[in-house]
Amino acid sequence: MKRQRLSGKEVKELNEQLFKDYALTDFLNKTDNVELVEGKFILVNSELHFFYSENILVPSLKLILKTNFLKTITIDMPAVKFIANGADVMRPGIKELDDFQKAEIVAIVDQNNRKPLAIGQALFSTQEIKAMDKGKAIKNLHHVGDDFWNNILK
Repeated sequence: MKRQRLSGKEVKELNEQLFKDYALTDFLNKTDNVELVEGKFILVNSELHFFYSENILVPSLKLILKTNFLKTITIDMPAVKFIANGADVMRPGIKELDDFQKAEIVAIVDQNNRKPLAIGQALFSTQEIKAMDKGKAIKNLHHVGDDFWNNILK
């Protein structure tokens, strides 16, 4: 497995990308050991923090469980087992949603515990989803129990 430690300049560029994508200011600092694994996964101090999905920087679910900086979409409890198995979020299972744009990365939380159980990408904007009766609304990119969750990189 190819690992590359990022230089100070590369960490600065990554911080700029995180600010642009998620409004995170100086998320990574000089003392962090930031590595790029296989050109796709970003480890910070040996923990998976981000990965690239179709050139989009996506935060890991474990990072979001520690510090949720994403907008959220709340699903009903019957949908939880499907989402936790990797299914996309369908319109009928959505109970609440923050205001977001199409293609934005969001945290998928359950109605009772409000804990993130998946990271997804919006297929439509909030207004479009509210107008829908059925269909896929959020593409599931990463969920509890998948390879990223189980630290396949260790």
